Amino acid sequence: MLLGAVLLVVGLVVHLAPGLPWLGRLPGDVRIERPGLRIYVPVTTSIAISIVASLLLALLARLR
Repeated sequence: MLLGAVLLVVGLVVHLAPGLPWLGRLPGDVRIERPGLRIYVPVTTSIAISIVASLLLALLARLR
């Protein structure tokens, strides 16, 4: 439950942070916009977040 709460807070901060305008608009993120249809798949952003999270968790594991 604690991990879920942390992820919720991080998600809200990333969503509302004005200092990260590039997040979600990286090259490789798929965006299709047509009348009555919007599809957005943040492929590159997801990979970047996964790499950063993996590095942070590896660092925390080494410090323990």
